[in-house]
Amino acid sequence: MWRERLHADGNSQIILESYPLAESVDIFKGALANNTFNYNGEDIPLPYNMEILKWANETRDILSRAKVPPQVKFYNIYGVNLKTPHTVCYGDEQTPVTDLQQLRYFQPRYVCVDGDGTVPAESAMADGLRAEARVGVPGEHRGILCEHHVFRILKHWLKADHDPYYNPLNDYVVLPTAFEMEKHKEKGFEVTSLKEEWEIITDNQDDNRKNLAADGNPMVSSISVSQEGAEACATVTVYPQNEGKQHVELNAVSVSVDA
Repeated sequence: MWRERLHADGNSQIILESYPLAESVDIFKGALANNTFNYNGEDIPLPYNMEILKWANETRDILSRAKVPPQVKFYNIYGVNLKTPHTVCYGDEQTPVTDLQQLRYFQPRYVCVDGDGTVPAESAMADGLRAEARVGVPGEHRGILCEHHVFRILKHWLKADHDPYYNPLNDYVVLPTAFEMEKHKEKGFEVTSLKEEWEIITDNQDDNRKNLAADGNPMVSSISVSQEGAEACATVTVYPQNEGKQHVELNAVSVSVDA
């Protein structure tokens, strides 16, 4: 919060102050000390509710000590890919906060992190429990309950319509279709070649992957590495999606000095 501080000599200074959680309570208590709500012509006091804060702190203490029974499996699904407020700032250098009771009239500015729009992903992952799995799903705080990805994850964990190749982290089924590896020696070198193919299968026809090769041509990426006595290169080819399937090929070759 940008605040104007008056010194004993009568001069003022505008500074940016930061407050941890405990000190923030005093800030909001001061800001809402004389806050009222008009109902049917009557001003009703509406200060910072310390009782609700007390209940929230007690609930947090209980949850921090909670443990899942050993016979119960715990899974955590949380929302991601939405800007989520993490820090709030009031005022600026030109219009600092001079009176806490005017704070509620300032337009806040938020520093956002990844989350579901309400809960930051980092907080959602920090459940403090021994989780079997934690999966972030793009979605809004409550709307995530209607996400198709969530239902597929639940079916996978419950082994209902279970597909052993389904990956709940990305909502794909990655099905290996071919694997070949050959080694041979030639003129003092050892040559190893590898070929592997997969089919990526998804029920989500709106998935962005179908746009990876919108022109109908495959996408090709290559990488090469070398060090003394050895060299390797690999090429990955991703073909356009067709009827919910996308074919991927990996071809790699390594050459090393035959010891």
